[in-house]
Amino acid sequence: MQENSLIHETSPYLLQHAKNPVQWYSWNEIALKKAKEENKPIFLSIGYSSCHWCHVMAHESFENEEIAKIMNDNFINIKVDREERPDIDDIYQKVCQITTGQGGWPLSVF
Repeated sequence: MQENSLIHETSPYLLQHAKNPVQWYSWNEIALKKAKEENKPIFLSIGYSSCHWCHVMAHESFENEEIAKIMNDNFINIKVDREERPDIDDIYQKVCQITTGQGGWPLSVF
C-alpha cells in the first residue's frame, strides 16, 4: 500500500489517512501552491479522529481505488484535523452553514 504525504504528520486523524489511495496533503503552502501551479481546485476534507461518520466516509470513499483516481486526477486533496486547526474548521463551517444551512463532520468543501 502506498503512503501519501500525511505519513509525516503527527495528528492521529491525519495519520489514519496516510495510507489511503487518495493523495492527501495537509493544509500547507506546498499544497496550496500545487493547486495553483496545476490549476486544479482543492477538495478540502475536515474531520477528527473520534468522528464516526468521518470513519464511514473514509472507508466508503477514500479507501476506494476508483474514487481515489477521480479525486487525484481532478483535485488537490487537503485533509484537515479540526482539533489541530480549529481556525480553518471555523472558517469553512461558517461558509458551509451560510451557503447550505448545514454543517458538521466530516465536512467536504470544493
